[in-house]
Amino acid sequence: MTISELLDSVQLPDSSTPRLDLEVLLGFVLNKPRVHLYTWPEKNVTPEDESLFLKLVEKRRCGEPIAYLVGEKEFWSLNLGVDSSTLIPRPDTETVVELVLQLVSDQRVTPAKILDLGTGTGAIALALSSEFPDAEVWGVDKSASAISLAIDNGAKTGIERCHFLVSDWFANINTTDFDIIVSNPPYIAQNDPHLKQADIRFEPLSALVSGDDGLTDIRHIVSESPAYLAENGWLLLEHGYDQSFEVKSMLIDAGFKSLNTVKDFAGLPRVSYGCLRRLTSIT
Repeated sequence: MTISELLDSVQLPDSSTPRLDLEVLLGFVLNKPRVHLYTWPEKNVTPEDESLFLKLVEKRRCGEPIAYLVGEKEFWSLNLGVDSSTLIPRPDTETVVELVLQLVSDQRVTPAKILDLGTGTGAIALALSSEFPDAEVWGVDKSASAISLAIDNGAKTGIERCHFLVSDWFANINTTDFDIIVSNPPYIAQNDPHLKQADIRFEPLSALVSGDDGLTDIRHIVSESPAYLAENGWLLLEHGYDQSFEVKSMLIDAGFKSLNTVKDFAGLPRVSYGCLRRLTSIT
């Protein structure tokens, strides 16, 4: 069967991007970029490759995420390895990286030390390290498997000044005076029905769920961060679309100033932040 015939012979009715999913899977099986499929649609696919492709299609049909099936996901133009021990990096999380760049540009002070809490694949930490090559960037996660993957991603991307450490939030961090602390922590309530839907069913609950209201980990991070931030240090937190009021209230109670919330690519409130001293807020 040719590439074109094989792609046309299968369907993914429950996917929002069925053709893209099929092309990514076939490109992965053939070890070729997607452009190869367009350039050589008449090329024959070996029976072995066809069999593997159809097995992956069936897994995708059952809802398993493309990123887990092919073992990689792009984030901030970095091709990162992923596996089922970590949350899959999402485009909306790039909002955190963009906000850090905006804050640094507005304050005209290059950060010397950055901490990424709950780093997972290392996506945010590696993205920030790529943007601030002279900064000391740390990514921590309580999952040893996640940290192993993040270290591999650091080597894969050639980003050498990014350090990774197994730590349950701040538990094993022995340094302070971070200019910026960022986190995409778990923020879904444990009884949220979305946990049983779509791709999210396959991701680790420990990276998704945070207590009855989804805010347990954020409360901990906000309360502990002041002890680890430098003078005029910033804390940036990704959260659920309906949690910005609660998160900003926590920041106020912890003594943060210059509070703001920015929206993600879908126009939903996604990242709230504050400074430990009063600075001009981004508008």
